[in-house]
Amino acid sequence: MSFDRFDRSQLRMKSLAERKNKVIFPADAVALDAVPRALDGAGAATLGETVERIRAARSAGKPVICAFGAHTIKNGLGPLLIDLVRRGWITHLATNGAGIIHDWEIAYQGRTSEDVRANVVRGEFGTWEDTGRYINLAILIGAWRGYGYGPSVGALIAEQGLDIPSARELASSIPRLLESDPDTAGAAADLLGAVREFSLPAGHMGVAHPFAGFSAQAACHVSEVPFTGHPMIGHDIIYTHPMNNGAAIGRTALRDFLVYAEAVSRLQGGVYLSVGSAVMSPMIFEKSLSMAQNIALQKGDPIRNHFILVVDLARSSWDWQQDGEPPADNPAYYLRYCKSFSRMGGTMRYLQADNRDFFLLLRQSLM
Repeated sequence: MSFDRFDRSQLRMKSLAERKNKVIFPADAVALDAVPRALDGAGAATLGETVERIRAARSAGKPVICAFGAHTIKNGLGPLLIDLVRRGWITHLATNGAGIIHDWEIAYQGRTSEDVRANVVRGEFGTWEDTGRYINLAILIGAWRGYGYGPSVGALIAEQGLDIPSARELASSIPRLLESDPDTAGAAADLLGAVREFSLPAGHMGVAHPFAGFSAQAACHVSEVPFTGHPMIGHDIIYTHPMNNGAAIGRTALRDFLVYAEAVSRLQGGVYLSVGSAVMSPMIFEKSLSMAQNIALQKGDPIRNHFILVVDLARSSWDWQQDGEPPADNPAYYLRYCKSFSRMGGTMRYLQADNRDFFLLLRQSLM
């Protein structure tokens, strides 16, 4: 069965330099010594418990995974994430497709966050040549190199460009790879298609990122710390660009999911921070923990002693730890991320806080 498909080649893409942005760096970057707003008594206690669990986890060599929504990057918190990673307090960062894009745009031009309402009316929302071309090409090349979604874009930033193989090299490798490594053969074919369609010359394509120092992806790439990307098809502006390739996205995103799941499998005695992510974080966590428990139970060593902190702006008066899951007629039942994480065993705490205040307070407390 075949249906008509939208032809992205007909889109008029514009230069990213023409776009008005709401977030400007370095002015909107949060300084490490910025003063956060204080938490109330219960919030301060929850933060203190979290700090103790992080200290204990890192002393025992256990992971501290931080999954966050795109607003963490848009709110200028990249420098705090970088500092927490470099100091060893956080061992794994994970975000959605929008977080990947905002981090890249900041590194590339020092600004991000367009006016969605105004640009949709003009038919311009997301139709930006630089973002679509470079991120999609980075993912195509990353899929061929065996990288995950986040590391593909992190490498683009950290290496100030992309190394593009020749069409001849790619074409000659495919028959050989089909026997030994069909996944890489497929990635080579996808990249070959892009090289031919967009007449990409072989060699190093320099792409300057003058604000790379604000990029958490680049910092993780250099430090060899996992920064995994967890996109959903059609959710992000890179899907508007003709170079967008679903197979490459699938290959890189699946690799990142399995890297993330491996980190979750080591969460006994560790800490999981979920900050401002209502969908991505709880969804990938519950599948990963279930897989991890499957294998852990086969070994007779289930994952039980893990600590989960969920941070968001929404109010929740329900005591998830003491009272369990609320009934379906209670509005708290539909606070999806709390409901999901409350089912994940271990100890779960919920903290109502702005992500800026949370990360500043966390860093200051750990210091």
